[in-house]
Amino acid sequence: MMITLTKRGYTGETDLEPIAALINACEAVDCLDEGSSIAELRQEIEAPWVDRDRNLCLWETPEGTLIGFAQLWIPESGEVRDGFLWFRVHPLFRGGTVEREIVAWGEARMQEVSRECGVPVSLRSGTKETDGDGIRFLESCGFAIERYFFQMQRVAAEPLPTPQFPPEFTVQTGGQQKNGDAWVELYNQSFIDHWNFHLLTRDRLDHELASLSYQPAFDLVAVSPDGRFAGFCYCTIDAEKNEQTGRNEGWIAVLGTRRGFRHQGIGRALLLAGMQQLQVAGVETILLSVDAQSPTGALQLYESVGFRKSFAKVSLVKALDTLNLAN
Repeated sequence: MMITLTKRGYTGETDLEPIAALINACEAVDCLDEGSSIAELRQEIEAPWVDRDRNLCLWETPEGTLIGFAQLWIPESGEVRDGFLWFRVHPLFRGGTVEREIVAWGEARMQEVSRECGVPVSLRSGTKETDGDGIRFLESCGFAIERYFFQMQRVAAEPLPTPQFPPEFTVQTGGQQKNGDAWVELYNQSFIDHWNFHLLTRDRLDHELASLSYQPAFDLVAVSPDGRFAGFCYCTIDAEKNEQTGRNEGWIAVLGTRRGFRHQGIGRALLLAGMQQLQVAGVETILLSVDAQSPTGALQLYESVGFRKSFAKVSLVKALDTLNLAN
């Protein structure tokens, strides 16, 4: 018998626990390495730029059990406005109408954005390369595979080469806290020519700095002899997630070299320096994520210092180009 589901918006703090429980119930079956906690969800959902009224949606059974959750991240600018759709459906309720209702909700929301902003829109989503059912479902909704991202890992205890910076370059720590505006500019100038780049703002940086996992010693910036920020490496250890998973992992969260300072070994030196910090902190495994088609040769850099692919994630896109933007 068909179950009548209720679709509703996010109502606040009381929704965090059932959302986290749903995500973790899915993780137990799917093994996508995307479990969550109430604290992590609060940090993400309560961010000041999140439109909680329009970009979050929940699906419940008649008894009030949460069985579906979806969220959209929509950048504030762009010639084509992308909506990044992330969703979970409880394993016991899959294969029915919930997934298609979620995609329809995402499409309708992006059509609303198109009418408001007068620009074309697209809907993006993604999953693990091994999630054949998820990929086939998205393709059946009109999505097409566009990009692959590798999660890579390296045993932390393996010996590391000594970082070699260009002459008279120095390394500062805590750059995001001490020089927030300069760090934001450095980030944007380092990634502006990358696929699907979106500008980082100071507000977003300040929110990220409130994260429990931020440690100034893991926030490295290479400074040129004339005082310019040339590159950066930011590492994290998520103690809460390590406790949940029983693993002891640290991340190279982001690594970049500013245009004009590339091909001087700065990125490699910063990467090694960040890995050293994680070694000293005692992690067993170092992880990172990389665009498999990175134009800067990032994949080859990571492989050269011992990282190996553990799995791939697939990014899929659906252009919503049938709108009459004159309306």
